[in-house]
Amino acid sequence: MLFLVLSILCSVIVGVIFKMTRKYNGNPTQIVTFNYVLALALCYFTFSPDLTTVDEKAPWNIYIAIGVLLPVVFLFLVASIKHMGIVKIDAAQRLSLFIPILAAWFIFKEEFNSYKVIGLVIGFLALLFILRKQSENVENKWIYPAVVLVGFGVIDILFKQIALYTTLPYTTSLFVVFCISLGVAILISVYEIGIKNVTLEPKNILFGGLVGIFNFGNILFYLKAHKAFAENPSTVFAGMNMGVIILGSLVGLLFFKEKLSKINFLGIFLALISIILIVISQFN
Repeated sequence: MLFLVLSILCSVIVGVIFKMTRKYNGNPTQIVTFNYVLALALCYFTFSPDLTTVDEKAPWNIYIAIGVLLPVVFLFLVASIKHMGIVKIDAAQRLSLFIPILAAWFIFKEEFNSYKVIGLVIGFLALLFILRKQSENVENKWIYPAVVLVGFGVIDILFKQIALYTTLPYTTSLFVVFCISLGVAILISVYEIGIKNVTLEPKNILFGGLVGIFNFGNILFYLKAHKAFAENPSTVFAGMNMGVIILGSLVGLLFFKEKLSKINFLGIFLALISIILIVISQFN
């Protein structure tokens, strides 16, 4: 259970750091870039991936797809936190689980029971309520969380495909993906510095390092939690998603004074109910 709690804390802290960078005018692209620098280093020294086993037979199409999507969706995540706050984005990000579930239904023809169908319906309502703008908020940047939701959902599907490729250890594949993500992030940063004359600032290196530590911590502890609950992965699945929504909501409300309407609160409650139903569906 400790690993699960630590994974939840790391996930929420990443959002808190990005929220704080607004105050110091941090550059999101540079922060995301240096995040991958540190995450790569931690991944290398923690998992000791054997790169000699990575050859032309590896699933490079999936590696490249995830490697490109990760930094791009990460930047949309930063924009989402900026425009809509931690509470809504943490909830929306966790509800991205509906993308792989829908893919299992429509693409892989997986049979669904009533619990999962009801959970999906409630989850859809939860999203509508969570992302509903306040009446005085004329700028409802719903496009940002929408991209985050779909993006992380697609990334989840692709990571599941990598997990099925048992020839290579999952951690080695993760290292390769991080390498590609770093390359994409560097290209975007170079474009901003060279074409848009954006200045490379030390504070972005610091923020990026912090994000990298907790981003990697989230992954590391999540994997350890799955190993500890190997016979009951639904516990990790439910605990992670519900924990991030609850803790993210508390942090956003108490520390950043984010304002939510009654409809938004209802949406968060429905999101928790939806996740519970989806977990129950695994046992029926």
